[in-house]
Order: sequence, then C-alpha cells, then structure tokens
Amino acid sequence: MINVASPVIGKKERQLIKEVLDSRILASGEYVLQFEQSFARYSGVDFGIASANGTAALHTALLMCGVKQGDKVATTSFSFIATSNSILFCGAKPVFVDIDPKTFNIDPAELEKVLKKKKNIKAVLIVHLYGLSCDMDAILKLKKKYKFKLIEDSCQAHGAEFNNKKVGSFGDATAFSFYATKNMMTGEGGIILTNDAKADIYGRQLINHGREGHSTHTVLGYNYRLTNLAAAIGIAQLEQLESWIKKRTTYAENYNEAFKDLDFLQTPYIPKNCRHVFHQYTVRIPALEREKFIKYLADNGVGSGIYYDTVLYKQPLYKQLGYKSGLCVEAEKAACEVLSLPVHPSLSKTDTDKIIKVIKGYKNEYTNCRNRSRIFGTAPRKNFGTAQ
Repeated sequence: MINVASPVIGKKERQLIKEVLDSRILASGEYVLQFEQSFARYSGVDFGIASANGTAALHTALLMCGVKQGDKVATTSFSFIATSNSILFCGAKPVFVDIDPKTFNIDPAELEKVLKKKKNIKAVLIVHLYGLSCDMDAILKLKKKYKFKLIEDSCQAHGAEFNNKKVGSFGDATAFSFYATKNMMTGEGGIILTNDAKADIYGRQLINHGREGHSTHTVLGYNYRLTNLAAAIGIAQLEQLESWIKKRTTYAENYNEAFKDLDFLQTPYIPKNCRHVFHQYTVRIPALEREKFIKYLADNGVGSGIYYDTVLYKQPLYKQLGYKSGLCVEAEKAACEVLSLPVHPSLSKTDTDKIIKVIKGYKNEYTNCRNRSRIFGTAPRKNFGTAQ
C-alpha cells in the first residue's frame, strides 16, 4: 500500500538525537534555542518560541494576542479541530466563516460580512490549509480596516509563500505544528512566531509555567515546552525542508498534468502569487462517488485520506455549544467532496507512476457522471488547475 503520509528520518536526525542523549540534557536546552532561531530566521520573523505541539502553539499565540474569556474570534469553518478548540481554551467564542471553494481557505468576502455584522470581533484566526496561503492582501486590508488581532494557523504550511513572503510572517502571532506527518516534523512539537518583542517575552512565560526567572511565577502559565530531543529532529528536518517541498511540488505538477482531463475529479487550485507546498494534494470528487473511489484506490494499493469529513461546528462538542448546521455552505460541500492523495517526499517515481495509472484507470468504472451537474454545479466544471 502506498500510504498517504510517511515521515522521513535520516542520518542527521539520528546523529543529533545521539548528541542529545550523550549530553544527558533531554529537556529544553541549547538544541531548542537553536531550533527556535533557525525556524524564525527561515520564516522571516524575529522571534520563535518552541512548544510541545501545534495545539499548544495555537493556544499560546491567541493568549499572546490578548484573547480572553468572553472574546469573539472569527475563524474558518473547515480545518482540524485544534483550530477552534484553541479559541475555546481561552474562554473565547469561535465565530465560523465560510471558505473559498477553490482554495479551501477562509473567504475574505465572507470574513468581512462577519466583521460588519459582529462589531466586537477581537481576533481573526486564519488557516493556510493543505499548504496554500490565504489571500493575505485581502485579509491585511480587513485587518487595517477593522483593527483586529491576526493569528496565522500555519500548521500545514511550512515554507508556503504569498507574494514571495513566507506564511507566518504576516500576523501578530503564528502557530506551526511539527506533528509526525507534517512537511517537517519533530514527532510532536510546535512553534509560535512573532515580531513583537514584548509578546515574545510573554509567550515564553506562558509555555514555561508563567516563570519570570527560575522560581518566580508572575502569570498563569502552562507546561508547553519542547524537548531537546524533539528540537534535534527539527534542526535536521529544517535543513531538508526545501528539498522536500521541491519533491512535493514536482509530484503535484505531475498529478495536475495527468488528471487535467479527468471528468470525475478536480485538481488543486494554485493562485499565481502563491507558493503551494502541498502538505496535502487534495482533489474534489462528487459526494456520491467518493467512497467508491476510496475503495477502488485501496483495492489497487493506493492510500488516501479525507481532511476533513465535516465542518468544525458540526462536531458533537460544537453542537452541544449551540452551533447549527448550514452556517457555511461552501465548507459543508467541501467536506463531502475532498480527498487527499499521496504526495510526500518518501514516494518514488514508481509510486507516483502507479498512482497516476490507477487513478486514470478509474475512468472506466466511473458511472455517476450525471450526478456531477447537481453536485459540482449546474454544468460539469473543469479541473481547477493553475491560475493563469
């Protein structure tokens, strides 16, 4: 089976882990500091605060921006649960916004509708989903107009760019995840980025029990620290990130070319001013056809994954909090149609050739074309492809 994700662990990772083990300083230390500085520099940001995981990074970033009990935070409706849960951790309320159906990212026009309707939005938490930047020109215009704090959830977008500027460098604070299946990983881990020196000091307190010095605790903090062991892996992974992005991009380009004429799927949309790093290569399949297609892939040795099969506000927890279905029409449609295919750098040319052959072979079994006009629109739509 060709898996949809496969972490890369090489000699450099093993070498640095051995160094940490030999040093006997396994908790936070010099390797964490080096990793923080290297990743911040790579992203074009002044400060980096390593954390135990991406969720901890999101929670800390929100707190650094002053989000507190009773505040409202606008965010996308289509993401992993950690995005909206981190808002709840602060005692704040998520206000869900619909997505652009082409990019799967938060729709700036829909965001402005929410900002106009709800005058007391404290912050906006955007997500650069699947490795593609949000429309930062539009979002920064809204930030200037409506004066909100901007937090970037860049947990899937290491190295992604908008107008040649790295994601993570636009907001007041940014969270990245280094979970095992990300474009670069530390097993578990995260980092918060900011250009605000005061926010950096506060964030370091938050992730370390609220410490000021060794034994004085001045704010309510958490044990969100990263270990030297994890940071050592991250140092090695960061050195290879660009080469892995190049592989992911090449595979995605090959898929786009191979699948451009297939009637039963739509390939990813890539705005011309964005560098897509393809954490996921996500296509759209008619809702009534998706499960059949997944089974066909599995029967032929190709793994796949659905990210995500429901919108955030339809999760049982959020239903209990009073959220209702129908808030975000495009996000609900996407949840029924998205499917991610293998694009990770562990793939060989033999693997990608097989994936292409298997998927193109499905055309003969595709029997529900007539449903496409109802599911994808009033007429069959071409693949999204690359913006011209």
